[in-house]
Amino acid sequence: MNPNKLTLAALAAAFSFALTVSAEDAKLPPASDKKDVTYATDLKPIFDANCVKCHSGEKPKARLHMDTLEGILKGTKQGKIVTPGDSANSFIVKSTAHATSDKDEWMPPTPNKANAKTLTPEQIGLVRAWIDQGAK
Repeated sequence: MNPNKLTLAALAAAFSFALTVSAEDAKLPPASDKKDVTYATDLKPIFDANCVKCHSGEKPKARLHMDTLEGILKGTKQGKIVTPGDSANSFIVKSTAHATSDKDEWMPPTPNKANAKTLTPEQIGLVRAWIDQGAK
């Protein structure tokens, strides 16, 4: 194969990937500018209203406990959902903002038996600020 064609093909693939990532990231609400965001004060009320019905108890969905800070930081059976300091790459942000291509990953799912509501951009912004501030 012609080396120039290979380089062009590689650049096209990289550009295509960058567009895909940018399109998903564009769906993310900005992080809140609120300082000192904590799980206990700011996020627990949001999670209690929208997530805990399914993500707590003896058999939480995806083995994710959202009723405690420790449970959220531990993550799911597939792995971590929070990357402290990096909200844009934290699964919890992408799933609650419906910024994943797989609708099965959207949280809360719509419709759902718990009647949980989709998080508002402001709520997702608080989650982002919490993660960017170290997820404490």
